[in-house]
Amino acid sequence: MSKKATKALHNKYYIARYNASKHNENFVSREKAAEILCIDRTRLARIELGTVIPYPEEVLAMSEAYGIPELCNLYCSGECPVGKKTIRPVKADSLDRLILQFLGSSQKMSDLTSKLIDITEDGSVDAEELEKFDTVLMELEKMSVNIQSLMLWAKKNKDRMNDKK
Repeated sequence: MSKKATKALHNKYYIARYNASKHNENFVSREKAAEILCIDRTRLARIELGTVIPYPEEVLAMSEAYGIPELCNLYCSGECPVGKKTIRPVKADSLDRLILQFLGSSQKMSDLTSKLIDITEDGSVDAEELEKFDTVLMELEKMSVNIQSLMLWAKKNKDRMNDKK
């Protein structure tokens, strides 16, 4: 794209199309992108300007067409009413950082397993065990985000990994 749309500069969907246009000239124009995505041109403009929230199907189409899988997570964790309450944002950082985060989480797994056994061996979680249980759940949530981030990185970079074969 030769010229940036100043009103949409900070919109994730515009940025995604802009980045995709560096590798595919079909995404330089909003008109051609809308045609490829099967979205009305004016609707795509409103999405990129932030005046409407896209439908999940539109985000999925953009994510796949632009080759930016994190768009789905950004939508689900930030815009979807259900997802805001249930989905954590993940980032496809550098592979070495993601692996270190994953390894750090997995080293805690045997400790978490022992704590869970101690907490639940009597078949219930009493008031004294509740704080320990919440701590375990928070660690499991961190582990889940680390795993999802690593999987997102792999999905995003799978083509590049195949090209190196």
